[in-house]
Amino acid sequence: MILFVAVLLPVLAGLWCAFPRSERGAPVVTASFVAASFLLTIWIAARTAATGQVVAVGDWVQVDAFAVVLMLAIATVSFGAAVYSTGYIALLNPPPQRVRLYYANFSLFIVSMLAISVCVEPGLAWIAVELTTLLSVLLVSFADTAEALEAAWKYMVITLLGATVAVLGVLVLFWAQHAAGGTTFTYAGLAADAHRMNPVLVSAAFALLLIGFGAKIGLFPMHTWLPDAHSQAPAPVCAILSGVETSAVLYVLIRLAATFRAIPAVHADLWFAIFGAASLVAAALLIVQTHDLKRLFAFSTVEHMGIMLLAASITTAAGGIGLVWQMLTHALAKSLCFFAAGGVALVAGTTEIAKLRGLQARAPLVGTMLLIGALAIAGAPPFAVFLSELAIALAAVYAGHVWIAVVLLLFVGIAFAGMMGKVTSVVLGREDTHREIGHLPPSTAVVLLSAAVPVLVLGLWIPGGLAHLFSMAATEMVAP
Repeated sequence: MILFVAVLLPVLAGLWCAFPRSERGAPVVTASFVAASFLLTIWIAARTAATGQVVAVGDWVQVDAFAVVLMLAIATVSFGAAVYSTGYIALLNPPPQRVRLYYANFSLFIVSMLAISVCVEPGLAWIAVELTTLLSVLLVSFADTAEALEAAWKYMVITLLGATVAVLGVLVLFWAQHAAGGTTFTYAGLAADAHRMNPVLVSAAFALLLIGFGAKIGLFPMHTWLPDAHSQAPAPVCAILSGVETSAVLYVLIRLAATFRAIPAVHADLWFAIFGAASLVAAALLIVQTHDLKRLFAFSTVEHMGIMLLAASITTAAGGIGLVWQMLTHALAKSLCFFAAGGVALVAGTTEIAKLRGLQARAPLVGTMLLIGALAIAGAPPFAVFLSELAIALAAVYAGHVWIAVVLLLFVGIAFAGMMGKVTSVVLGREDTHREIGHLPPSTAVVLLSAAVPVLVLGLWIPGGLAHLFSMAATEMVAP
């Protein structure tokens, strides 16, 4: 029952926004219910580490170690984004109706992502994935400008087309299992029945799911919506979209990997490696020529989705640990990056790199957090992302996939150089005369400082319980 409570608590905040004049209390109510969900998720994670899983409804709603790491990432980033929104949205001074709409959609968007992590039936997971699109598209267009509306339209069209392809994959997979006399239509049930399923049907399902969910994940060449949406959405929404939404959809694809691997003709790991490498290479090259901070971090998300897919192709316990570690550290570091980019927009009035110089001198907190976030997400030591990427590279070498390690290290290096060249010019470049338009709201400053703590700490020390969850999750991915 605790799973239902943790997932559905933000619904109450969404219902609050249905009442007239609720806009005054909406920020605090939303942050309070999301905070409660976050605390319950920590308790669920601790219980999962101790017992192996938490079950609400068997074969429908339950979590194991892999699922709870994703759930923990979603709850953490969402809590930070909810608190950040209280000051950020107020400073934008939107009409009361748009305030209520923002917080209602924000709360339900979080519910839809948490639902992905607790649903073990692929059909339900697909519904939750598509709800994330429907509930977040109005958040992307919140600014109500021509550019924001165009970005929201592109986001909706591409991801909903992907949804149509993905649901065909789910239906074909169900058909294959049913024809083979299968048992339960769950991740574990499909993996158990895979050896009896028609290889042609399973191959078709894999292709449909990889392309359909790949559009939502932002894999190359289906990534084109991602930089546009992230450059126009409010900063706290970007933190969620980029930090955890894309990872949540990738999680569904990885959960189904055991089914596809059971049929050698599918070549699932080869295709994971191809799409992962292509996304990493394309993102690294695009980062070098990007001229906006938010688009820069958006392309970094494409890069990290590629890295995670490369990790998924390794199929060893070490690769699994690298994958789940990357998933969590990406969420924490990328949310910090977008929180900092939002701070830049508030104090400087723009996120265009060419118009920003000497930020450290004019806004020390924002400049410092932007630099820390960029170093962390680009993979600089001793930050946690560096360690997770190094773990993936080493796992690839030990598994005999040296080419994966070479591609990973080479293009992560290119992306690092491109990102840090731009961010250091913004933060440490010669100060210009660009006028500040305001100061950070207290809630925004608090979130910036708080978000930097786990990014710094996890690069130096991993709590024993979290390390245990990583190990359990890796085992579940290798032998579900």
